[in-house]
Amino acid sequence: MKSLRPYLIWFAIAVLLTVGAIRGMQWVRDHPEHFPGTRFELAHPQGWATQRKLTALVGDDAACFAAFDRAAAGYERRPAVGAGTCRASQRMVLTGDRLVPTMRPATAAPGCAVTATMALWNRDVVQPLAQQYFGQKVAALENLGSYNCRTIGGGARPSEHSTANAIDISAFVLADGTRISLINDWDEPDVRRDFLRAVRDGSCDLFNTVLSPDYNVAHADHFHLDMAVRSGGWSACR
Repeated sequence: MKSLRPYLIWFAIAVLLTVGAIRGMQWVRDHPEHFPGTRFELAHPQGWATQRKLTALVGDDAACFAAFDRAAAGYERRPAVGAGTCRASQRMVLTGDRLVPTMRPATAAPGCAVTATMALWNRDVVQPLAQQYFGQKVAALENLGSYNCRTIGGGARPSEHSTANAIDISAFVLADGTRISLINDWDEPDVRRDFLRAVRDGSCDLFNTVLSPDYNVAHADHFHLDMAVRSGGWSACR
């Protein structure tokens, strides 16, 4: 009679692998933010796949707006504008300040993917840092606009603004009315400078491009934030 020991060993291994697979599947269900194949949700925490999921929304209008619908986020979708390299089909304006502080001016209508990224940016970067440095929230964001059919620096390459896949933020207004601007406070040797630089650094985990006054004089008065889709998935943080 053959020994049952080898069969018992293989049975035990099979059981362990099955249990491991079940637990692995459960972990995926509990942590979808880490897996590119799972659906993006605005309520999910940041994970290993968050930036990749946000980037995918740039080319998928339906999926992007569906994420806002599932979150019951109020918004107005603006008509598509432009053509060719200047066509912007994702323009939107949030109708409340639950996801993003009040925008000044309110007419800026960045693309859906940029707006989704701004929602996570506000939740995970801007507001925590405002509490850390000032003990209060950011109530408004001043911006220099989103859609602009133009090239980068007058060259041949279209700007991400050409498809509203970018937003320029020039100042943060706190709940008590304090205004922290890039042009005035970037180099001030105080907490305002520390806040702005911390926001810049934290932005790089979400946006594919973050350009600050440290980049060049053209960005002396604002943060340029965009979700450029690049081969290789590289990002720029300057």
